[in-house]
Amino acid sequence: MMTRKNKHTTPDSLSHFLMGPGKIWDNLAFCFKAMLNFLKALRALHFCGPCVCVVGSAGYQQDANHNDKYAEGIGAIIANMGLTTITSNGSGLMAAVNKGAYNAGGYSISCNIQDTHQQPHNPYLHLEVNIPYFFVRKTLLIKYSYACIVMPGSLDTLDELFEVLSLIKAAKLQPFPVIVFGKEFYTPIRKQIEAMHTAGTLEISEPSHLFFTDSPDEVEYILQEYVVKSIKLKKI
Repeated sequence: MMTRKNKHTTPDSLSHFLMGPGKIWDNLAFCFKAMLNFLKALRALHFCGPCVCVVGSAGYQQDANHNDKYAEGIGAIIANMGLTTITSNGSGLMAAVNKGAYNAGGYSISCNIQDTHQQPHNPYLHLEVNIPYFFVRKTLLIKYSYACIVMPGSLDTLDELFEVLSLIKAAKLQPFPVIVFGKEFYTPIRKQIEAMHTAGTLEISEPSHLFFTDSPDEVEYILQEYVVKSIKLKKI
């Protein structure tokens, strides 16, 4: 049986699964392992309450102190509305978001990807869920969230952004606000969305649930109008 060999991938179950057809029993074993990861995470997150997921890069360094201040402010905004903050990793900008939520008295969660790189300890978490697969993490971040905030990030951040937008467009996910924080950083993405509209591959130039902003105050307004009011949430 033909399989692809890639010397650049790490020898884990996902890279092995993606190297061609493989053996039936190996494929079945991977499916069970993925299911087990889903079940463990679903159990851990079952009582997390209504969440706002925040995704972004652990390694974004441009004007780091300035961005950390904004990130902490966004975490505090989420917490002050009585919402749970769930981030896509536990370091960098995401750690600052967790810190803001934690210090404001909110519930703070991180969904980390298990890899070979040791992440610094994040003391601003009530719950940390470690997951080996990106597709499992993406599903969990979306499942429990009533809004998504996208901070500056890398390819996995773009993957999470377009996954949410694609699910909403395909009517697989009830529309909720997707807030892209960082107008300058995400200018090419906004232009690409406009280009897709011009080419006829996207019905509207900017979906009504998609917001680009640099203002924490606007983030607060959007969450208040589209999330808190819609679910009649009251902070206890």
